[in-house]
Amino acid sequence: MSTYDAAAVVRLIRIRTLADAGVPLARVQELLDAGPEEFTDGVQEIDKELRAEIRRLQGTRRRLARLAAGEHLALPRSVVDYLDRLRGLGVEERYIERERDAWIMVAAQVPHLIDSVIAEKHEQLDDPDMVQLYSLFREAPDWSPDDPRVVEVADIVERLMVRAVEAGEVGADGFDDQFVDLLDSTMVESSPGAERVVAILEERGWRGWTRIERVPADRLKPESPSSRSHVRGPV
Repeated sequence: MSTYDAAAVVRLIRIRTLADAGVPLARVQELLDAGPEEFTDGVQEIDKELRAEIRRLQGTRRRLARLAAGEHLALPRSVVDYLDRLRGLGVEERYIERERDAWIMVAAQVPHLIDSVIAEKHEQLDDPDMVQLYSLFREAPDWSPDDPRVVEVADIVERLMVRAVEAGEVGADGFDDQFVDLLDSTMVESSPGAERVVAILEERGWRGWTRIERVPADRLKPESPSSRSHVRGPV
């Protein structure tokens, strides 16, 4: 074997050794021609890049695991637990899906507030009126605007609004007007009955759903006789 052939074989072995060690092929030539100090620096740099790539791949695996878990994909644990509590109240999955989508938008808009907002929602579920409201939501997407339960929902929501205003809890802290409008429109478009609930509340002097506002008396619409029913107490 000639000296040239031996040198070529040694070079091929070094190339294979570097490649098997995880050195990108584009960097192999650079390391082969480097001196001892440059070689060490180059290997350390590649190691740093590989560690960064490992962290990226580990993050990808975590996201894939969350994707397989459904609601965990875009929601923090606190919201998932809250949705599970609604399921425990018997709320239909169709409504859960709508609320889930709204919480995904909220979590993206104000991620630093989401856990405190959910804590307040859990407290609200200790209110019999709120439990009754969710019990009515079991079939709400199918309601027509003239369904008598629509007025019952408006009655309950109004009581909740009164208590929220009296407690100084107007909601939607940290939300800009455009985002509030988006959440409100999402709720109104969820069913014909939902749109009617909002109309009834406006007739009674309330505006909004995400952000509660009192409508000045001189801007109220004339109230129809059918929109005011006897206020039913919680079950």
